[in-house]
Order: sequence, then C-alpha cells, then structure tokens
Amino acid sequence: MGILTVNGVPYDYSYTAECLKNPNKPQYGGGIVINPELNDGEKGWTSFGNAKLQVQRSETGNVFAVAYRRNQSFDSISQEFFLDKKKLYTFSAWVQISHGDAATVVATFKTPTGYYDAGATKSKSGCWSMLKGGLTVNESGTAHLYFQSENPSIDIWIDSVSLQPFTEEEWKSHQYQSIEKVRKSKVRIQAVDNKGKPLANRTLIIEQKFATFPFGCAINKNILNNQAYQNWFTSRFKYTTFENEMKWYANEPIQNLEDYTAADALLEFANSYGVSVRGHNVFWDDPKYQPSWVPNLPPQQLAAAANKRINSVVRRYWGQVIAWDVMNENLHFNFFESKLGGTASAKFYAQARGLDRNAALFLNDYNTIENPSDPMSTPDSYLSKIQEIRNGGYRGPLSIGLEGHFINVNIPYMRSAIDKVASSGLPIWITEVDVGAGSDQAAALDQVLREAHAHPAVNGIILWSAWSPTGCYRMCLTDNNFQNLPTGDVVDEIISQFFGAVVTATTDANGFYEASLVHGDYQLSFAHSDRYQPHEKDEISPQISHNFNVEASDDVLQIKILAN
Repeated sequence: MGILTVNGVPYDYSYTAECLKNPNKPQYGGGIVINPELNDGEKGWTSFGNAKLQVQRSETGNVFAVAYRRNQSFDSISQEFFLDKKKLYTFSAWVQISHGDAATVVATFKTPTGYYDAGATKSKSGCWSMLKGGLTVNESGTAHLYFQSENPSIDIWIDSVSLQPFTEEEWKSHQYQSIEKVRKSKVRIQAVDNKGKPLANRTLIIEQKFATFPFGCAINKNILNNQAYQNWFTSRFKYTTFENEMKWYANEPIQNLEDYTAADALLEFANSYGVSVRGHNVFWDDPKYQPSWVPNLPPQQLAAAANKRINSVVRRYWGQVIAWDVMNENLHFNFFESKLGGTASAKFYAQARGLDRNAALFLNDYNTIENPSDPMSTPDSYLSKIQEIRNGGYRGPLSIGLEGHFINVNIPYMRSAIDKVASSGLPIWITEVDVGAGSDQAAALDQVLREAHAHPAVNGIILWSAWSPTGCYRMCLTDNNFQNLPTGDVVDEIISQFFGAVVTATTDANGFYEASLVHGDYQLSFAHSDRYQPHEKDEISPQISHNFNVEASDDVLQIKILAN
C-alpha cells in the first residue's frame, strides 16, 4: 500500500497521564472546535441540560469553561458539530473538577440516531487531566458534544478541547507511515557474479520465513487428533494461547486431583512445530470461573490452595511459555481481593516472578479498547490497576493484555485507548481478538487487525478463534472442513502482507534492488529462470540462496548475493 494522502494531517499518538497545574495546548489546534481554549469567552459554547456556563481565568492566566449548578449527570457545557459518517474523529480535552475525590468525566456526542461516548478520564480537583478518545457515527448529521459525571454536586471545568476529523485515506496513511517506521527497515541487495560483476535485470525471490512481530491464534484440544486442523493452523501461525486447557478449573477440577493431560499434549504439539505459547491463565478473578470447590473455601484455605496452584502450574511450565496471564480480568472482578485482601494481585505477580523470571507477566482484561462506555476497564482504570499492583509491593516487570472482544468497532477510540495505556511504558499485546457476528464481521476484523498491527505501542496479537465442531467462542476463521470463512480470508491477507510475504524483485543496471522489508528472517534466491538459464558470461549455481535477518535499525541493511 502506498502513502494514500501526501498532505494529510499526521496523527498525534501522545497522551499525558500526569495531572497538570495548567492544561496543555489542544491537539491539532482544536481541529474543528470553535474557541477551543475559551480565549473568546463563551463563543461557540452553550450550556447543556440545566447547567450554568461561565468562563473563568486562573491565577496563572489560564482561561477555561465551568459548568456549575448541575442537577443531573449530563448537565455540562456543549458545542454543536456536523459529523460525517465517512470520517474518523479523534477527540481530546483537558478536564478538572471543582472539589472532592477524583471523578470520572465522560465526553459524549448526542446525535439524532443515538449517543456516542468518545472517551473518559478520571478528573481531580486542583489539576488538569487529559481526556483522549475518538468516534465514528452511523449517520451524518448534527451532533452535540457534552460532558457527564455521576456526581452532580461537582462543577466540571473544561479547556483545550479538540475534535479532529480524518478521511479514511488519511487514517490508512497513518497506519502505513507507522508500519514503515516501526515494523520495517530498509534493505539494499546487490547481485554479483563470481568475479564481482553486478548482475543487472536479474529476478530475485525474497521470501519471509519468520516474522519478528508475534501474530497467532488460540487453539484447544480439538487440534490434537485432527490433522486438517493441524495443517490449517501450523501453515499460518507461530504463536498461540490455549483456550481453556491451562486454566485452574481445567487443571484441578477436584481439589488435590490435578490433571494437566490436555495442556501437556497441546504444549508438546506446539513445541513440535516451533509455536510459542502464552500461559493462560494462572488465576481468573471472576468468581464464575473458579474450580467448583474454590468459592466456598475460607480465606486461609483459599490462600493455601492459591499458593499450591501458582507453584504447580508455573513450575510445571516455566521456560516453556513466553508469557503468563497471571491475573485474568481483575479490572472487572475481584474474587481474590475480596477473599485475600487488596494486595492479592500484587502478591501473585511477585510469586510468579520468583518462579519464572523469563516469561512476561500480563494483566489481561476486556473492553479497554473495545467499549468506551464500560467504566470498569477504561484506560484510566487500567493504569490505576497497574499502580495498585505497584502500591501493593510488586516492582517487577509487567505487561498489558488488551483482549479485544469487539462488538461495535470504534477504530478512533481503539487507537486513542492504546495511546493512553501506552503512556505506562509497558509492553502491550492484543490477546484475544474477535469480532461479533454480523454482515460486516470480516471487514471489521480487517480494521481491527490493521489498526493493532500498525500501532507503534503494540507488541503482539493473538486471535481468539480456537476451532470446535460446535462453533467457536464468537468468531471462527474456517468451516468444519477447514475451508476459510471470510474472516479467515482476512487473516490470510494480513499474513501474506506482513507475516509471510514473498517479494519478486528485479535488479537495476548496477545489480541493486532496494526495499523496505518487515522485520524478520528471510531467504533470498535467484528466480527459477535466472538460476537455470544463466547469462552466457555468468556462472550461477542452481542452489544459490542467502539467509538474512531484518531488524529495527535506522541504517540500511547491505546484502550481497554472490552467484558462483
């Protein structure tokens, strides 16, 4: 794909997590917002609901809007826009509250066809917090921006508001530019004969054998005795997660009777094909998914059982998995914290780190990038959970797992949410990608995968499409004969572009070919016609090939392939 928009507005991936004395300037100069910094008083702004609107100036000279005398959660300030359904909008604002404990403030757009939450932030009194999000709309038309908070007794302060529209071409150009910058490096190849003479107009085959960026798919025990499933999976993926077979309820359904049979067999299968495995999961904080004997244990016995569990599974598989989802979904649920105290997660991470110092240790939860309306797992909530684990005493490495179970795909929000959690500086994987059924399922999956792969902060992607004869969790990639569904075709297209590309190239007059290649391992060879029909003065072996690795670098990788 070429750069689609030469003069398009570049995307601003930045996010400030700190609460500041004064807000930063609005991104994109405010975009299409009228009077984004309130320097022209109330121009462009009105009250929303029953709130009163006032423009104030701080002691430092900063001008901002205040929504006061609020009676309902939605009472605030507002500005009207025309939103185009063909455009993607990124939104940001700086928010403060008048008094009290931190409160979540949500930015919402009211349209004739519904309400769209664009993003949220945990706002404080005494300093400014950045709200960053985004949206698309189903129908073009008038929209009213407003802000809401569940506590109507607080005043909401707003400043540095930005709404920036992008065309689809501009959005794709951001992806292209990011991939060129963070996923690819430049390579310069020269073909010469055995006397060092450049070979002009020769056809080269550049075949990617392994991609550095992890891209995989979940599997389950159905693959163990199904050759067709094995063939389909192993021809595509080098990374996986076991759907259920490494979970506590699968490994110890009866107390003190452990069963790792299925997990062991899946690991042996993965190892035999050089497939790396994510360990999923040590604990699940949802009370519904404990072994049946666990929920009724008194705290002391639960602590002993949990200690046995983590020692058992991590000791068994340390060195054989690349990661552990140590505590699954502890943004939405708190089974272990409610029984063992607020530092339960921190203690489990510390214990896992002591048992396996090589595997990455993940949090893992849903709706952080999928749904701006879920207050339990907003990017702010995720960052707060990380800090809670730090405050609980764990100082070791952490990684961020964003599940990616999409229903309504909001790509601008997805990008902004990754921007926000990326401010932690921690590695990020999209760990369980699927898209709900619907006529646009395949197209939506394509959007999600391309956005995730292009984002500079994302370090890996796993699809949540383990096959079962009775159907997949939410999204299958094949039918029961392992013929691709439209979703499978999307995955194959992504693989052919980024995870198994084969490039046919022709050398120039000086024997050179230059390209930008995805990071990974490659095999370089002469095309069949050139191997077997050498030019009269050239001697070229039919077996000539050269293996090389492309890694992140600002320097051009120089490669010479010798034909002799």
